[in-house]
Amino acid sequence: MSDKPLILITGANGYLGTRICKALEKKYTLVTLDNEKPCDAYHLKDYFYIDLGCDNSVENTMEHILETYGSKIASVIHLAAYYSFDNQDKEPYQNITVDGTKRLLKALRSFEVEQFIFSSTLLVYKPCRVGKRIHETSKLDPKWEYPKSKVAAEKVIAKECAQTPFCILRITGVYDDTCHSLPLAQHIKRIYENHFQKHFFPGNTDSGAPYLHVDDLLTAIEKIVEKRKTLPPKLYTLLGEENTYSFQDLQDQLGTLIHGKKMTTVRIPKWIAIIGSWIENQIPFLPDPFIKPWMVSICDDHYELDTTYTKQVLDWKPKHDLLQSLPKMVDALKRSPKSWYKEHFKK
Repeated sequence: MSDKPLILITGANGYLGTRICKALEKKYTLVTLDNEKPCDAYHLKDYFYIDLGCDNSVENTMEHILETYGSKIASVIHLAAYYSFDNQDKEPYQNITVDGTKRLLKALRSFEVEQFIFSSTLLVYKPCRVGKRIHETSKLDPKWEYPKSKVAAEKVIAKECAQTPFCILRITGVYDDTCHSLPLAQHIKRIYENHFQKHFFPGNTDSGAPYLHVDDLLTAIEKIVEKRKTLPPKLYTLLGEENTYSFQDLQDQLGTLIHGKKMTTVRIPKWIAIIGSWIENQIPFLPDPFIKPWMVSICDDHYELDTTYTKQVLDWKPKHDLLQSLPKMVDALKRSPKSWYKEHFKK
């Protein structure tokens, strides 16, 4: 049995989970939980299958972990959740994200848990006006099922973790040097392919949302785990870059990087965009479009951040900036378009 502190990570085999494992594996004993086996055989020995939508699966898995590793857990990093741009049915969000969190916390009652970390989203907040900033205690107003389920799960955690310190990570859109952000990848794809839609936007082109480089997020999580005994027992953090770039900022930068010129953008009425999106989604034998009618209504929601408190309490700040990272993404695309497309749009 290792003498390194034990960390449980749910959703460990996803994009973020695998990177968290690599960041923490030298200092901690990691137990990974997911409904799919890890691709890396190295991590298979500490992997446990779990279905958060099933009571028996959660109970049995946690019993096996208790028998194998004992009851002391330094930190539980709960990443697993339901997420889909296509499916806005409430049921899977409720069963996996909300009730699944409740099942996990119930099973953790048999353990001595020093810290519970939950991966939430910036989208739980009410959008703000351009020039205004959101802070950790700003009003919540989630607009679609994914952030709604995160708010509901946060409430479950606040209730169930009465004796366990917890940290809520309200994270902005995550990216890396090749992209790995589906909305950003779609934006890049439209401009790269000279798609006719690249010149039209059914919202305020001055609006936008902040992002966060995955390396900065990993640094924040490392600090949260390291400081688990000294952090406030009920901590809500806002993790994102200070700069919010507008839709037009991204249009101009991507247009210049890809085609050598800025993009002309025409604002169109939302009702036209909704009808157009609906028609596009009904056409058979074509790839499923990324833009769904429900997205049009929130396309000009705007978010700017004041992360002063999070920076102070964690002694952390982002080192990257989205606009400075876009050239690396475009370079990766131009070097190997086939590989870039396969990585970002694989089914």
